[in-house]
Amino acid sequence: MGARSKARKRAVDVLYEADLRGVDAVTLLAERVGSPDVPPINDYTISLVEGVTGHRSRIDDLISEHAEGWTLQRMPGVDRAVLRLGLYELLWAADVPDAVAIDEAVELAKQLSTDDSPRFVNGVLGRIAVIADQLRAVL
Repeated sequence: MGARSKARKRAVDVLYEADLRGVDAVTLLAERVGSPDVPPINDYTISLVEGVTGHRSRIDDLISEHAEGWTLQRMPGVDRAVLRLGLYELLWAADVPDAVAIDEAVELAKQLSTDDSPRFVNGVLGRIAVIADQLRAVL
């Protein structure tokens, strides 16, 4: 597993925990950075958590619009975290190709969630990827 893939997994862990506990992900991450009890946190993990948190409202709106038949609250928490991360990379991480953002999110869903989750994550992000250029133009 590459450094960025590990950073993504760590970011999903933080996003999921923050969501579960009802706390701000950046604050949770800040508590962990430099803690002797926690392994060092990659700069890319920090960038992802900050990015998702900074665009969370728009990210959640887009997921809600494109997750056919699912509300955010009804989704498994891990799927929510993976979708938020994948969508952030898809729309705001200029150095990550769309296909890579989707593939990495699908891989995280395979590792961390249910058997149906990879297909669900791929479907939601795939629908958004079709209009990604239009969305980026107004971000």
